[in-house]
Amino acid sequence: MYRQNISREDTVIRFAEYFFSDNNSMTSTLPNDNIKKNFGDQISNKLISEIIRQRIKLNKKRFHANDNISEFINPGELDILQKEVAAKVRDLLKSLIIDIDNDHNSQETAERVAKMYLQEVFKGRYHKRPNVTDFPNAKKLDEIYTLGPISVRSACSHHMVPIIGDCWIGIKPGDKVIGISKFARVADWVFSRPHIQEEAVMILADEIERLCEPKGLAILVKAKHYCMCWRGVKEPNTSMINSIVRGDFRHDASLKQEFFELVKQQPNGLSCY
Repeated sequence: MYRQNISREDTVIRFAEYFFSDNNSMTSTLPNDNIKKNFGDQISNKLISEIIRQRIKLNKKRFHANDNISEFINPGELDILQKEVAAKVRDLLKSLIIDIDNDHNSQETAERVAKMYLQEVFKGRYHKRPNVTDFPNAKKLDEIYTLGPISVRSACSHHMVPIIGDCWIGIKPGDKVIGISKFARVADWVFSRPHIQEEAVMILADEIERLCEPKGLAILVKAKHYCMCWRGVKEPNTSMINSIVRGDFRHDASLKQEFFELVKQQPNGLSCY
């Protein structure tokens, strides 16, 4: 009987290609290069989430709900993770006693939820920061400017329900400037993770300081938390407001007051502030 000489690695690759193919309901196609790169992990039958988690731990990094972990995700692995998450969501729906086999409204819910979390509402965890180009402050501008309201959307890390609100950013330029649309892109990337609002504002401030090194930075966020509106005390009209000031805004009270006055003058400004 003829027996084809197939290496152990090729065997793993063929198995993985079948297991992760669209013909198998668990996952999507796994790229060959990625299988070859990580075939040892595939032999051990580890879930892709376990493989990524192990990489993070080996590098002694955090993976809290509002941490970005994109540097530990190899090309092709996010699609595999999305399939894994979908399988877990199916189990959750079954535990909630929802007939996902016969209920036409729920048959593809798990796939939709997995895609929503990894590609949209939590993309700030799994995707790299948008590219931002800085420019020299050639005119040595030192007057403050504000942007807002910038719509921000997140999720409460306690209950995984929406946080929706507006953000205002005040800048006193340093030696570098960035395009004003980039503030909105970075804010969206930062807030697209499970958060508590106080930490989200601090993370956004850190990112902006890294990008343009302003002499002064002020951020104010007003948002509704659906963990308070939709459940619990069910207070639909309650919002949370918090701010952070750094550099010249922190040391110069008149500059800080000017920022808040400018915010009040903008559409949907904080008349209550």
